[in-house]
Amino acid sequence: MCYQGSALSYAIGKRLVKVRFISLVNLILDQRLVSELIQDGFTPARLETELTHILSGHDTRNKILEGYETLRKKLGEGGASARVADIIHNHLST
Repeated sequence: MCYQGSALSYAIGKRLVKVRFISLVNLILDQRLVSELIQDGFTPARLETELTHILSGHDTRNKILEGYETLRKKLGEGGASARVADIIHNHLST
């Protein structure tokens, strides 16, 4: 996951939002599955290194694929947005 925004927005967001991860994949799984290249950590060299690990690193690629399978099971078959909307609606209706 790559993210680079304005320095001011990032500084404000970092102070206001306290989360272990930024990417939805890592947040949902509550573990670091995919690398997060954020702000100054998002460099061409770092991006090349991470992509090399994914494309040629057999263990890294398999770990990510297994993690995405876990994510699919956690989210359900399909219609995750509709299910979440139903949960929110039911919660607000009670």
